[in-house]
Amino acid sequence: MMCQRQEEKYFTWVRLQVPKMRLFIVVFVAVICVCDGVKFGQLCSGNPDNTRRTSDSWGQGHYGAGRGQRKHEGVDVVCRDGSVVYAPFDVTLHGKVLVYNDPNKAAIDSGIELRGEGLCFKLFYVRPDQTSGSVKKGKRIGVMLPMQSVYPGITSHIHVQMCDKKIDPSPYL
Repeated sequence: MMCQRQEEKYFTWVRLQVPKMRLFIVVFVAVICVCDGVKFGQLCSGNPDNTRRTSDSWGQGHYGAGRGQRKHEGVDVVCRDGSVVYAPFDVTLHGKVLVYNDPNKAAIDSGIELRGEGLCFKLFYVRPDQTSGSVKKGKRIGVMLPMQSVYPGITSHIHVQMCDKKIDPSPYL
């Protein structure tokens, strides 16, 4: 009799847990799908893993890093001055971007807006080869501008910023 009651309790517990487990599995699969979503391919020659700028005398390169009264609205990916910049996946080019509109920073005052894989993003400090049309993943889209001429000693980098600046691009890198 004792074993039968324990067995009934066990099966009752199992019946109650199965819906919870199903929900857990659905959520787990959804998280895997999101995390396994869009990833940027190589952005810059010499940096196949899209290594990010960490900290240097000019600050930090992560999303949300302090910039005086404001926050950094992108992620900085290490790229040597003059390096070739590549399309991270198949993209369409949506025009040139002015980064500063400041004559003192004219040497690096250029970028490009791109769209692909359901994302809209901008790459700063890049001189694009063209400003419209399509570019396949891994193909050249331009050249990294001479960041050292404006910010001596900084870790030269491409600034990756989503068109909606409230979105952190980190998960895509």
